[in-house]
Amino acid sequence: MSEEQTQQLLYQMQTLEGYFSDLSKREASIASIIREATSAIQSLKIIDNKADTETLVPLGLGTFVKTKTIPNEKLILNIGAGIAVEKDKDSAINFLELRLKEMQVALQETSNQKQQIAASLEQGKQQMEQLMAASSGKK
Repeated sequence: MSEEQTQQLLYQMQTLEGYFSDLSKREASIASIIREATSAIQSLKIIDNKADTETLVPLGLGTFVKTKTIPNEKLILNIGAGIAVEKDKDSAINFLELRLKEMQVALQETSNQKQQIAASLEQGKQQMEQLMAASSGKK
C-alpha cells in the first residue's frame, strides 16, 4: 500500500472517530430525554384530577415552588419548535408516551450506528497494524 493510501486510511479513521464521538453525544442526549419523559409521565399519573394535589414546580437552577394543582385543569405541553398547546392530563400522557417510544427507537438506531462505526474503526486499526508490520518488514 502506498503512502497516499496510508494517509487516506488515516484520514478515514479520524473521520470515523469524529462521527463516533458525535453519535455518543447524541446517544447521551436521547437518554436524557428518555429519562425526562419517563419522569414526566410518572408524575402526571400521580396527579389526582379530583382533588388538590400539592406539588413542586421547578423554576430553574434547582429552585422549586410549592403549589397545588387545580382539579380537571388543562396542562400546557411543549410539542416542539417552540409551540405549546393545552391538553388534558390523559392526552398529555398519551403524547409523552408516543414521544418516549420515538426516542427509544432513535436510541436503538444510534446505538446500532455506533456499533457499525466501532467495527469499521477496528477494521481500520487492523489494516493500519498490517501496514506498519509490512513497512517494518521491508526495512
